Amino acid sequence: MALLAQLVDDVVVSKFDLQPGRLSIGRHPDNDIMIDDISVSGHHAMIEVVPSEYLEGTLEFFIVDQGSKNGTFVNESPVRERERLVDGDVIRLAWNKFKLIDTGSSQFTSTAHVLQ
Repeated sequence: MALLAQLVDDVVVSKFDLQPGRLSIGRHPDNDIMIDDISVSGHHAMIEVVPSEYLEGTLEFFIVDQGSKNGTFVNESPVRERERLVDGDVIRLAWNKFKLIDTGSSQFTSTAHVLQ
């Protein structure tokens, strides 16, 4: 399960489930996630959720800035083109923060095989 958590002062105020497809974010009411903030563009960013090419049953996440005026940032780095997102990434749209939470990603980090 994956979700996008909206943060205010590092406290989760809203959660949005991420399903395969595209999720639009912006100030205009026709977005999947509408942010009522003048610093956010009408159609600010798009999150793409796609099945992984490499790991069956897992999802991959990408973000694209839609030409916003105040920018889209991942972990405070500006998004210049389609950028991959991973569990724990903090997304900032103008001054609005979201965190990607992907509980499915941790299932692959607990097993390691050491070859001797």
